[in-house]
Amino acid sequence: MAEHHLPPEPGHHHKGGKGVHADDLKPARRRGYGYYGHDRGSSGLLRTLCFLVLVILLLAGITALVLYLVYRPTGPAFAVNSIAVYSISNVAASSAAPGAPSAVAASFQCSLVIRNPSGRASARYDRLTAYVVYRGEAITAPAQLPPLAQDPDSAVVVAPVIGAGAGAPPVPVSHDTAAALANDVSYGVVSLRVVLLGRVRFVSGPFRRGWRSMYARCDLLVGVRKGPGVGAAGVPEAPLLGNPSCDVEI
Repeated sequence: MAEHHLPPEPGHHHKGGKGVHADDLKPARRRGYGYYGHDRGSSGLLRTLCFLVLVILLLAGITALVLYLVYRPTGPAFAVNSIAVYSISNVAASSAAPGAPSAVAASFQCSLVIRNPSGRASARYDRLTAYVVYRGEAITAPAQLPPLAQDPDSAVVVAPVIGAGAGAPPVPVSHDTAAALANDVSYGVVSLRVVLLGRVRFVSGPFRRGWRSMYARCDLLVGVRKGPGVGAAGVPEAPLLGNPSCDVEI
């Protein structure tokens, strides 16, 4: 009789060899360890670059702050040393224009001290204009001052004649202002304000700032006395009473 041989059952050893499992016959899957490692390396490099950029920006900011604190300019300071009155008188309003304001003819010479307190920044002044105010109204025509250059930590004295000297042109003012000025002059004490307008520019080391508007005002209490040769309402000497105060806005 012919012999029939059955195939070996799974899990049985055949001639000392290992059995074949069904999963072993499936194609092997590729492992992605190499790709994951590449992604980790790219992200680490990106984080390092971001950290370096942040450090550079931080150092640049600290350097800029230090330079700003070292070379930062301080606004100028003003003071009034003395003032001389060349003329101060009321001018009658024209009868042809009823209700027209009165006028005042006044002229002064004011000694101003401009101080630059910045130790590292020089100052440049331009378009300087000075005039005198009484009770909120200008009583002199504007006087133009020449440009001025100032070294760091220095003081400059300017003495502009405000109002064109003894022949000062009349400046329109209200009736109340004219009457109050005449009364103060007769009493011997006048409260005045010297105003200085212009622009200033600071140069500090390698930095050059742009032009900035400047507005300085000095409040004075002036003692007036009648003097010969000036007129009934004018006095050449005007001592300062108290301590004049000056404010500067830039």
